[in-house]
Amino acid sequence: MNQHAKIEIRHSTCPHDCPSACALDVEVLEGRSIGRVRGSKQQTYTAGVVCAKVARYAERIHHPERLTHPMRRTGPKGSGQFARISWDEALDEIGHRFNAAEREFGAESVWPYYYAGTMGLVMRDGLNRLTHVKKYSRFYSTICANVARVGFAIGTGKIAGADPREMGVSDLIVIWGTNPVNTQVNVMTHASRARKERGARIAAVDIYDNDTMKQADIKIILRPGTDGAFACGVMHVLFRDGYADRAYMDKYTDCPAELEAHLKTRTPEWASSICGVPVAEIEAFAKAVGETKRTFFRYGYGFTRTRNGAAQMHAANCIPAVTGAWQYEGGGAFFNNYALWHFDESIIEGHDAIDRSTRALDQSQIGRILTGDAEALHGKGPVKAMLIQNTNPMTVAPEQVLVRQGFAREDLFVAVHEQFMTETAQMADIVLPATMFMEHDDLYYGGGHQHISVGAKLIDPPGECRSNHEVLQALAKRVGAKHRGFEMSPRELIDATLKLSGHGDIAALEADLWRDLQPDFRTSHYLDGFAHADKKFHFKADWANPPFGLMMGDFDKMPSLPDHWAVIEQADQNHPFRLATSPSRGFLNTTFNETPGSQAREGKPSVMIHPLDASSLDISEGDAVTLGNTRGETSLIATLFEGVRRGVLIAESIHPNKDHIGGRGINVLTGADTIAPIGGAAFHDNKVWIRKASVD
Repeated sequence: MNQHAKIEIRHSTCPHDCPSACALDVEVLEGRSIGRVRGSKQQTYTAGVVCAKVARYAERIHHPERLTHPMRRTGPKGSGQFARISWDEALDEIGHRFNAAEREFGAESVWPYYYAGTMGLVMRDGLNRLTHVKKYSRFYSTICANVARVGFAIGTGKIAGADPREMGVSDLIVIWGTNPVNTQVNVMTHASRARKERGARIAAVDIYDNDTMKQADIKIILRPGTDGAFACGVMHVLFRDGYADRAYMDKYTDCPAELEAHLKTRTPEWASSICGVPVAEIEAFAKAVGETKRTFFRYGYGFTRTRNGAAQMHAANCIPAVTGAWQYEGGGAFFNNYALWHFDESIIEGHDAIDRSTRALDQSQIGRILTGDAEALHGKGPVKAMLIQNTNPMTVAPEQVLVRQGFAREDLFVAVHEQFMTETAQMADIVLPATMFMEHDDLYYGGGHQHISVGAKLIDPPGECRSNHEVLQALAKRVGAKHRGFEMSPRELIDATLKLSGHGDIAALEADLWRDLQPDFRTSHYLDGFAHADKKFHFKADWANPPFGLMMGDFDKMPSLPDHWAVIEQADQNHPFRLATSPSRGFLNTTFNETPGSQAREGKPSVMIHPLDASSLDISEGDAVTLGNTRGETSLIATLFEGVRRGVLIAESIHPNKDHIGGRGINVLTGADTIAPIGGAAFHDNKVWIRKASVD
């Protein structure tokens, strides 16, 4: 009776939609459950640090409300009324409904829908294989990274930068457009090391005084969507005051003289009038950057949340090219290491079966698609059947009024494969229980660093949970989808993908635990030239020819040289405030919404408002307030906060719709307008009004 449980330390990688992809040491108890989860010290980027959400992962994986068996809807859509059924019954019905939709409306009436609930390649991207083989409507992912990715690569030529661990040997770390204390804690590990060991300074550039900015030595608070103006004001000073490295620019950039002439009118006064940062702060920031050779620019995903985000990222990324910071260890820039992996996902995704003539539907416009918008449907027929994995569009997608209307359609069949009864699962006809990452094998990469890894199955799942791959294998048989990927196990898919990608086999990668793919210093710092054909960093962006993605939006109207592109949703008389829905520390989109530790930290949905703005509207701390625009309204609790520019509202995180007063969540306010040049969703770019909520 007094024997202690046998604890074995096993290794894994965090699969969640976060660039850190932390290396994990997991306590496995008696081979059946997990205990504490720690960041592994064996991987040099994670360096023993992991966020509190994942450290408490036992409360998520062993949560009493996990889905454990298939269910069929028995009541009205959204009622939450379901009855338990067998896996064969569930899969047979999904197969029958998909086949019926295909016969009556064509294969494109079926739309498999997914995103990044896991970043593992097998369990995330395998749904594309079913899509491609069956010629279902394809899926174009726009909801997260496109805008910032293309904004970075349009300058450098590819998505890769200086080794992010070099922050530890920098003299100034500029954290711009990200709040890593909340979203990727390892950035702070390396920045704090530089401050402790070198006396380095940390600068934070963001739209409110968040937890990262509270740790910064230099604080720049912008109005949302004005980073480009700030960057131009900074570069004006760099040229004016002799901080521009002309020798570097002559060798490594395309048009420094043209840039300098262009910036003559982009003075700090001009920038200040747009971004709200006082002229003295713009001047001081430029001086700090100009005088500090080892300045490391760490850019984040905030750039990807506004209508002008690609142009803003490009403008910000021009600064280290002007100063020549790329030449120095601890200098240069980093956003993501997408270009390092070279993963050949042809078997996982079924590339040999792709038919480019089938439509690719924009995930951000799911509300318009499900309510019959002809343009969003590419002029073709309606979507009649869906299988959803790894995402919760009923809460996270833009234009929530339309999303809710679409999912409420009685003629739309929806199967949701999930871990919890999310608000999307509640709208489903069939709900299937899904495994979590420690309950299956998968292949991972770190967007925020340079490591790849195999995450092996550590414990058995509860009840009847099945992995995404197992569901696809079983469904493929029922819809007549034949491909060798459906005949392989996850480990076989991982092994084949690694070999096709030139990374050896699965055994070798497992032996490495976390393999470091960081190129040498010269390559990482582009000292032999940038990744464009002319080997130059491009101050002049060719938005009509991006390095990847589908051309979308008004790309022909984008500024070629760094500038403020005034396409953001400007405040007006009827909507005098601008709203951003920034990420919180306790939630990750809607993942962790159900865990007690995260719920306790985040509390009820709230919105930050400057005290002077609140006073003018007779709003007090703790008042219930309603925010609205032409898309809809949502109600939540007011928090008075001096750390924003006047006229700006911040609502951290995505709480469940049901937690908002009235049951309408924050994304009821978010638009799904197409963002140039390759699509995106402007979650931080909404004009709204705010008033005290009416009391019934």
